[in-house]
Amino acid sequence: TTSRTENTETRSNSFGMFDGYDSCSEDSSSSTSSEDSEDEVATIPASLPIIKNNGQVYTYPDGKAGMGQCDAPRLKRTARRPKRQVSVFLCRVFLFDEATCEMCGMVGVRDAFYSKTKRFCSVSCSRSYSSNSKKASILARLQGKPPTKKAKVLQKQPLMAKLAAYAQYQASQQNQAKSKSGMMVPVEGFDWGRYICSNNSVGAPVSCFKHVPMGTCWGDLGEGVRVEVLNTDTSLSAKVYWIASIVRLAGFKALLRYEGFDNDSSRDFWSNLCIPEVHPVGWCASNGKPLVPPKSIQHKYSNWKAFLVKRLTGAKTLPPDFSTKVHESVQYPFKKLMRVEVVDKTHLCRTRVAIVEQVIGGRLRLVYEESEDGTDDFWCHMYSPLIHSIGWSRSIGHRFKRSGLSMEFCLLYLCQMDAPPNLFTKVKDVDQSGDWFKDGMKLEAIDPLNLSAICVATVRKVLADGYLMIGIDGSEAADGSDWFCYHSTSPSIFPAGFCEINEIELTPPRGYTKLPFKWFDYLREMGAAAVPVKLFNKDVPNHGFRPGMKLEAVDLMEPRLVCVATVTRIIHRLLRIHFDGWEDEYDQWVDCESPDLYPVGWCQLTGYQLQPPAAQSKSGS
Repeated sequence: TTSRTENTETRSNSFGMFDGYDSCSEDSSSSTSSEDSEDEVATIPASLPIIKNNGQVYTYPDGKAGMGQCDAPRLKRTARRPKRQVSVFLCRVFLFDEATCEMCGMVGVRDAFYSKTKRFCSVSCSRSYSSNSKKASILARLQGKPPTKKAKVLQKQPLMAKLAAYAQYQASQQNQAKSKSGMMVPVEGFDWGRYICSNNSVGAPVSCFKHVPMGTCWGDLGEGVRVEVLNTDTSLSAKVYWIASIVRLAGFKALLRYEGFDNDSSRDFWSNLCIPEVHPVGWCASNGKPLVPPKSIQHKYSNWKAFLVKRLTGAKTLPPDFSTKVHESVQYPFKKLMRVEVVDKTHLCRTRVAIVEQVIGGRLRLVYEESEDGTDDFWCHMYSPLIHSIGWSRSIGHRFKRSGLSMEFCLLYLCQMDAPPNLFTKVKDVDQSGDWFKDGMKLEAIDPLNLSAICVATVRKVLADGYLMIGIDGSEAADGSDWFCYHSTSPSIFPAGFCEINEIELTPPRGYTKLPFKWFDYLREMGAAAVPVKLFNKDVPNHGFRPGMKLEAVDLMEPRLVCVATVTRIIHRLLRIHFDGWEDEYDQWVDCESPDLYPVGWCQLTGYQLQPPAAQSKSGS
């Protein structure tokens, strides 16, 4: 089997944010009308109908009535102002000027430099140039050599991503007609719309994912909801808009059809509903933007205004604060350089201190504290059960790898801060007195090193606050370095017999020869007891997932990758996730509330790189 497609560091963001910098997208409908509409309206022939909504003719999904701007004054041609000499982007100008690192002398792109002041090329140089009076001499002495012009750069990958994005922006300027949305698309762009249509698939609803942007306030957006979008069926050079209705919904993505096409699907197109270029009905009237019917159907009606009033009466549209909610929902509390405790990926039985290096869509790239070049990293979501506040391991009795840094070296980390405890997911309080988990008890558990398997396992150590150390029978290391920590309420552990009852293949201990495996016989042979069924989490939320639904899922064996995937089986709250184009052996069992599952269009919305199905990884289609 070929290895998974390497994840490039290309990043895009529909809200103008790119690793902390503004998007390089010039084609944005969010720009002010003072310079936009004056030039555009001047080029629209008087013969074309420019529609303004008036009257209470549509509603929002929450049932509230919507009001168009009543009898807005006609747009007038005014004196054309001198054009700006710089490109206006979604939020502010994205300048690629040079800067020189004050520590190592490296010259590079200013916006790729570290910190708000852009004085240093990397975290390494910033720490070296600390407020300590000896400055770089501390680091030099610890390394046994003076600082050189070839400083180690933790920001190498983000820098390359920014340069790639800038090159992509230049290319997009030469081909604006193909990029009406104003968003940068990754080089290996994947067409979710075409993929869903060709496979006649269904995308899991956004409401299934409470941890994603808009996950808790998506409402009843669905088929028939009207929006105002750019009209691409026009010969005009200016930006004009038209109303479209949702024909089909898949996650954040919607198949849209312009009003007036009725049953004609020839001009249908897919769009992410959360991008800035999708607006509620009435937005054009409020912002002085022209509504012009598509060229293909201009002949169908002589009075398009009356047509719209009739079609929009009683129809639903997006709430007026939809874009504001989207923007607020993509703000994340974890910040760069915060310190956390996270599982040691080389020894699952312990945790280590790591530094937040990147935050993308709530996913964190954590660099282990002792990684000098920034390559020893680990990806997880900010709600992952694998990360904790500083001091968590000591408080519950979990193994912890202490830092080998000297006191002098620690002075270089003064710019860091511990992530506040309130940022981490809270676990349910449990009563460990009385009948509780005990060392040596048997159960079934998802193997964190082989997530397609549910295995025979043993409680190896009972920790505080309801946490347990679990080992997989028959494959444990002698020193317990592959034990892993699950909370007693974790949906990844099950009572003995769970797999048999639900017709799931249970993986017996390695080397166990008495097959088929029978729990009663095994417990008798081992002289062990099973964990009481009443101690397991039996809550099953109404999650909304169905077999066959498409989504974007983290490959937890390579957690930097988010891939095109399908829900293939559902057992209560347990989902079997299949990665499209890959063999079943790569499947994963995950909980329905796992923060490693995302709706269709999440990667496009947040700027994360989506891995296409294996068969399409080379073509990128």
